[in-house]
Amino acid sequence: MAIFDHYRTLNVSPTATQEEIKRAYRRLAKQFHPDSNCETASHDSIAKVNAAYEVLGDPESRRSYDQQQQYYSQLEATGFGVDRTTREQRTAAAQAHYRNQRTSQQADEQLHLWLSQIYTPVSRVIQQILKPLQEQIDDLSADPFDDELMEDFQLYLEDCRELLSRAEAIFHSLPNPPNVAGVAASLYYCLNQVADGIEQLEFYTLNYDDHYLHMGQELFRIAAGLRREAQVGVKEVA
Repeated sequence: MAIFDHYRTLNVSPTATQEEIKRAYRRLAKQFHPDSNCETASHDSIAKVNAAYEVLGDPESRRSYDQQQQYYSQLEATGFGVDRTTREQRTAAAQAHYRNQRTSQQADEQLHLWLSQIYTPVSRVIQQILKPLQEQIDDLSADPFDDELMEDFQLYLEDCRELLSRAEAIFHSLPNPPNVAGVAASLYYCLNQVADGIEQLEFYTLNYDDHYLHMGQELFRIAAGLRREAQVGVKEVA
């Protein structure tokens, strides 16, 4: 799965200062904005630049992004990183890497513990976030500018934030056994897609721009696919 490189989008180094990031954003925003330069105007480019600055322009968000990128690099080093395209490849690489490091009995115990305390509750919470989205959007579509309907949608997003925090805390509370490394990676990516999707939907509530609504829906769709991928992976190792 492709991971956006926000530093490359803004054409800055990962060690750039916040001021350097701000200057790069302003330059690119001016370059691609349709009102400032018709020859270089690009809706897709300005959208990518805005998305990159939303992450890197805030120090706390940037730290989280850097940690996430470091995690991806570690995954690549173990043989099931973000450049792998199939669940089978990630799982096979993880199993090969750790096959001789645990006894069969220890592996079975770890697997049972991780599935019951991590995978099952995290998967359940993710579904609680994803499942109501379409119904919430259908309700809001009756009149997006109705204050009560928008407030209901915002309350749903607040619930999503709380559920996501709970799922992330559970996920990080116990290391995954080696033979479910692929499943754990799918869950990790899923949680990140959910977080990005919630953020896009929250942007929509601020400016009513359908672009953010559609982006949020698409990110939730990807998250649902990753959750299904994890389910298939569990069946293969259980």
